[in-house]
Amino acid sequence: MTHLRLVAAALAFAFPVGAVAAGPVLMHRDPGCPCCEKWAQQVKAQFGRAVRVVDDANRPTFMKARGVPQDLASCHTAIIDGMTFEGHVPIADMKRALATHPKGVTGLAVAGMPMGSPGMEMPGMKAQSYDVIAFGPSGRRVFAHH
Repeated sequence: MTHLRLVAAALAFAFPVGAVAAGPVLMHRDPGCPCCEKWAQQVKAQFGRAVRVVDDANRPTFMKARGVPQDLASCHTAIIDGMTFEGHVPIADMKRALATHPKGVTGLAVAGMPMGSPGMEMPGMKAQSYDVIAFGPSGRRVFAHH
């Protein structure tokens, strides 16, 4: 019996829970949007996961099903570990939300396509300031300011 406990403990340490549960990132985007590709590349590099890109001509329906407020719309909607990320949300903010699971928050959004946000970096262009908005059953609030 002790031998089986040792094997079970060894397996538990060999496969951390987060690594086993981590699946691919699903991103619905406006068809052919090039800045979405740049954002997806950053997500893939930072999360170490595949990003499945779906060109979705009916993305507003997908956004509505995920609870994204219409006025926070951008050009893509991603799902990571059940949480929704609308638009060019910085990876650090996504990681913080996924790690802390704020009560009443189902997603984060960056409305529009602010210059300088992830995927919207343009050489010679000044970055705009923007807010990352947390949304969900408890309403909305500013999650981060950039």
